[in-house]
Amino acid sequence: MASQIHKDDAGTKLLVTLTDNSVAVDISSATGLTVYIRQPDGTVLTRSGTLNGDGTDGKMYYLTVAGDLDTAGHYKIQGKVTLSSGTFYTSISAFKVHCNL
Repeated sequence: MASQIHKDDAGTKLLVTLTDNSVAVDISSATGLTVYIRQPDGTVLTRSGTLNGDGTDGKMYYLTVAGDLDTAGHYKIQGKVTLSSGTFYTSISAFKVHCNL
């Protein structure tokens, strides 16, 4: 993610990592990648994730589009990965969307 995210930013890369006991999980064979974004009002956006590289590092991302970050405030993000062995969630992370002038 950028060092500072602003209201109405589009094209911001939101990155999440699936880990197990602090070790990255290989998600290269995932059949489903989902990113959930909880907006300040509690609304949850469900977006398709994309592997960040080959997936062996457990990283996936979502690039924001117009309307995703339409409110300044505190957001939360979490990823969901579907593998042949099951469905797994990343840790929940928080980020702040700043106001514009």
